[in-house]
Amino acid sequence: MNTSLGRTLVVLGAPVTALVVWILAVPVAGTTLSVRTGDATQTVEAVPVAVAGLLAGLAGWALLAVLERLTSRPRRIWTIVAVIVWVLSFFGPLGSAVGAPATLVLLLMHLTVGATLILGLSVWGRR
Repeated sequence: MNTSLGRTLVVLGAPVTALVVWILAVPVAGTTLSVRTGDATQTVEAVPVAVAGLLAGLAGWALLAVLERLTSRPRRIWTIVAVIVWVLSFFGPLGSAVGAPATLVLLLMHLTVGATLILGLSVWGRR
């Protein structure tokens, strides 16, 4: 498999993992996923979940591509940056989710997307 195809599959896999978590939590288990946005509360639906996972994947791929052109150790630098961004992403659900079940599900979505991207794109990064 060539590099572009591998990276494409990883980037497409990230939103799929988040959607699997969303499907199991919302329609199957009946969890209400709500987040606070300023003074309002917003329900987390499937399309924004998929779009966020896809955008995260595309951003990760873009950063990796730039680092491959500019640095001698792109995969190592990318992995360090990706892990830092991933850890920081957990503060979103911790600070905005409404209730413990929503917090848990949102954290799990962040966990699956981040793990998919970090493990997948690091495999397809230039050594």
